[in-house]
Amino acid sequence: MTRDVLGAKDLNVVFRALQGRGEVRAVDGVTFGLQEREILALVGASGSGKTTLSRTLLGLEQPTSGSATAFGSALPRSGRPLRDFRRRTQLVMQDPSAALNPQHSVYESVAEGIRLHDLVRRATMRGEDVTEIELVSRALSHAGVRPPERFFLSYPHELSGGQRQRVLIAGALAVEPEIIIADEPVASLDASIRGEILALFLKLRDELGLSLLVVTHDLGLAWNIADRVAVMQEGRIVEIGPTEQVLLEPQHEYTRELFAALPSPQQRGALSDREQIDIPARDGAEGASLSGKSTSRAEELDDPTRRSGPESAGLDDTPL
Repeated sequence: MTRDVLGAKDLNVVFRALQGRGEVRAVDGVTFGLQEREILALVGASGSGKTTLSRTLLGLEQPTSGSATAFGSALPRSGRPLRDFRRRTQLVMQDPSAALNPQHSVYESVAEGIRLHDLVRRATMRGEDVTEIELVSRALSHAGVRPPERFFLSYPHELSGGQRQRVLIAGALAVEPEIIIADEPVASLDASIRGEILALFLKLRDELGLSLLVVTHDLGLAWNIADRVAVMQEGRIVEIGPTEQVLLEPQHEYTRELFAALPSPQQRGALSDREQIDIPARDGAEGASLSGKSTSRAEELDDPTRRSGPESAGLDDTPL
């Protein structure tokens, strides 16, 4: 049986309203689990509570009541258990330009976590003869930044948006996590680059065995990469289940409203199609094909900025 690696039970997060006038229930009685080697999309409109829920699962917000769990235990609050949890559970933020230190080179950005968690020594204790440079190179390669040495001395302002996002992902991968929480991971990227990052997440799940919680407002993103979808409204998960079930046969009125809000009939119709889309490799990085349900997904929904439909091109599918 597949185990939950991250989850919540009857989780509530309540904030005081401005000037102490009442309360805001940001997370309201949420119960769910992220399974091992699963991509779960947490979908909802702005203000639905999905970001607060993800921050609580990371230990960045304290629950008012209920519990959050990781790897079968309550979230640790201090000491070595907390340090280990933060290594095993990594956050990939929406805007890499804001997340990356502009004064740090690509090498320094990726090496920071390796040094913080003393991973060279840990590798040596496992009998692995490895250097910091090799660990940085490995993380960049996993993120599709190849050849990694070419980017060591580059700074964020010298990179494209797609390259910055891959460097941010490499920084997360460098500490050997088991879970990645990605908060709107492609929202700040050009339409032509988004598919590459989605394809990368699929490869990381399949080839490194990662579990991913992807926080998004985009049903198209959820359709393309998620094994399951959880829909949030006003702090509650109103529907959760396999992606095809939730998005093709929504049971809750709010899910149907989200689907109906897609900007064009073509976007709504795309959910019923099963065509392959190849995600192009750019930015000195390698991508993967999105088709089917494993390392790829069904046809990508059109981006609202690309009314004519998704572009398609072949690419290298070299293993990580």
